[in-house]
Amino acid sequence: MELDVAGRTVRLSNPDKVYFPERGFTKLDVAEYYLAVADGVLRGLRDRPTTLQRFPDGVEGEFFYQKRAPKGLPDWLPTARIAFPSGRSADEICPTEPAAVLWAANLGCLTFHPWPVRRSDTDHVDELRIDLDPQPGTDFRDAVRIARELRAVLEEQGLRGWPKTSGGRGVHVYVPLVPEWTFTDGRHAVIALGRELERRLPGRVTTAWWKEERGERIFVDYNQMARDRTIASAYSLRARPRATASTPLTWEELDDALPEDFDLRTVPARFAEVGDPHAGMADEAFRLEGLLELYERQVAEGAHGELPYPPDHPKAAGEPTRVQPSRARKKT
Repeated sequence: MELDVAGRTVRLSNPDKVYFPERGFTKLDVAEYYLAVADGVLRGLRDRPTTLQRFPDGVEGEFFYQKRAPKGLPDWLPTARIAFPSGRSADEICPTEPAAVLWAANLGCLTFHPWPVRRSDTDHVDELRIDLDPQPGTDFRDAVRIARELRAVLEEQGLRGWPKTSGGRGVHVYVPLVPEWTFTDGRHAVIALGRELERRLPGRVTTAWWKEERGERIFVDYNQMARDRTIASAYSLRARPRATASTPLTWEELDDALPEDFDLRTVPARFAEVGDPHAGMADEAFRLEGLLELYERQVAEGAHGELPYPPDHPKAAGEPTRVQPSRARKKT
């Protein structure tokens, strides 16, 4: 079938194909969802190099991440050249209109993973993304409690955070930035925030990279700000049986929110009623000097100057060994 998307025709093949078997949601349901929240999802994707997480056979089938622009790309959908940590590069799609979202949905894309940069400057981040990731023994409510303290830390630094559900058990908080800082700067800023939260909430927060060291705490995943690491965009569907969506909230809503309340069926009605709570992000842009100064003070006071990068990244100066602690002990 063909869909009219803001004046552009997008073809939808196999509209009756079931993508979420537990609830019977089809490819057409997914397309109609993205049509309903098009303005919101596009706000998070506009002009950003975007990786597509594709599920051609639905959430119970195999999936893959499409980083390079696929063949048959429409001539109206722009791309940007991005550089991977390996030094290789690729052209990645950069949505600029709602039709791009529906075109990707037709390819089986359920979750969009935009970079924190714009196609006009792919080396300088314009969003600080803080991922509060519950570890075994903790849950969404624990992440919300940490998010409240994070909000206070950000405000003390003259920054404003914008929260959303991850679509799973976690909480994401975004800070819009003036695009003058590198990925390394953004990563150091999140490390500084994580360490400050560890200091304020001992035993409840961790920046430990190795899972065996995290315990029952909320992990501040600082490596989500490393180059080629991304977070599910606002309004992205997640590959969960209930078809939950990563949903922007106000700080007041966060206290009573439950991740399962926001899904393919409920979010469009919410969007029609209240709009996009994060629409105002486009009107703000903050600076990172304060958090980078905090990072340097923490290092001067004894914190390690660098934390482990993901395994596909080159070794950074001052980075500790990437050997799992338990394995390192066995070797000695």
